[in-house]
Amino acid sequence: MFATALCMVALIALVDWRVEPYISIGFLYLLPVLLIGARLSWPQIIAFGLVCAVLQEAFAHLPESERVIRLVFSSTGFIGTGLFVSELLRNRDRIVQHSEEMQQSLQLQREAEGQLQLLVDTSPAAIVTIDAKGEVLIANDAALRLLELDDDALVGQLISQYLPALQAAFESQRSQAFRASLQSRGQRSNGESFLAGIWFSTYPTHSGPRLTAIIADLSDDLVAGRTSSLDYTLRNTRILMSGMAHEVRNVCSAMRVIYKNLERQPGLVLSEDFRALDSLIQSLDKISTEEIGHPSSTTAAVVRLPEVLDELRVLVDSAYSNSGITVEWSLADSLPLVRADRFGLVQVFLNLVSNSKRAMLNTAKKELRIAAVCETNSVVIRFADTGTGISFPEKLFRPFQPGTGATGLGLYVSRTIMRSFGGDLAFEPQSEGTCFAVVLPMTVAEEKARG
Repeated sequence: MFATALCMVALIALVDWRVEPYISIGFLYLLPVLLIGARLSWPQIIAFGLVCAVLQEAFAHLPESERVIRLVFSSTGFIGTGLFVSELLRNRDRIVQHSEEMQQSLQLQREAEGQLQLLVDTSPAAIVTIDAKGEVLIANDAALRLLELDDDALVGQLISQYLPALQAAFESQRSQAFRASLQSRGQRSNGESFLAGIWFSTYPTHSGPRLTAIIADLSDDLVAGRTSSLDYTLRNTRILMSGMAHEVRNVCSAMRVIYKNLERQPGLVLSEDFRALDSLIQSLDKISTEEIGHPSSTTAAVVRLPEVLDELRVLVDSAYSNSGITVEWSLADSLPLVRADRFGLVQVFLNLVSNSKRAMLNTAKKELRIAAVCETNSVVIRFADTGTGISFPEKLFRPFQPGTGATGLGLYVSRTIMRSFGGDLAFEPQSEGTCFAVVLPMTVAEEKARG
């Protein structure tokens, strides 16, 4: 390339020397300058332009008086042209290189997106992405299965229909990117509730903030944990009470033997104290088989009843999902704060639900109605089922009742729990099935507000 440019310069100089005076073809030196502009460095281009300008002036046969001016202009023209072409071509090379890098980056991005999409589609965990309006943009197959929806039926819908807590969390922190997790009640398309464990993060885009969440159904874990906890409590309570009752019966048996021996002594039978001793032995023996006094009231905390009932709804829907039992909810609006032990309250609710389910196993009509209403200084939650009913209501709350399940202590312990924080559990007769009423005292502030 450089040799070709030199040949062109020599040829132009020769032609310029041979043409008639006062006729210059020096502008043709621009051709070799354009040719070598992309190959030489800036100092070399300047030197080459000066050479071309000197040759043009040397063989142009033009007047001497304007030689300096012509030399300056021609030098500037040749050097400027060379530098312009050099910079232009270098910019083109940079653009080409940048374009190749962009193409490579886009290719890598497409591959990464493809791998990520494959990971999302095959993930056993439900994954969704929503926009600022709460509309679902992306949902994998696991999300559709979790919410009981058909293919692509979730895209375009509002997530608040299924996970209102997620939408509320997004709206509260929309102005900044953040990561968090929460547990809340979710709802499937068929109306069934479940306990959702949600891990989510937000991020900004040109179209507004986005939220991506991983969702898992924790209902089975919750049911298993609550059930095992109640069973564990009842088993240990049964062991403790059985041991106490056994010891009391042993003492009563020994006292009965001594009483029979003393009864043979003449004149002692006529003693009022001796007859009173017989009454005491009978009473103590009866205590070992009848219900035992309830503990004094424990320190109760303020409980938001709607939150506990939401948790109960998840438990009930999970426990009754394949049982064929219809559950009807009737909850009063704006339930007041109550005094209770939250964990113990859920245990009582779960025990009543389990009893109702067991009572309706062999009945034609299977309905459970859970209603919460406000009464004088208290809230009453009633569990009414269409089960087999109660044959001997007077024995309901006695411990170790036969035919009541694994321990025979469920109702006894449940009422003990309720009374421990000032509440109560009562049986309410009805024409069909069974109804139990859980009575919860309002907080002092609620009593004053409603008084």
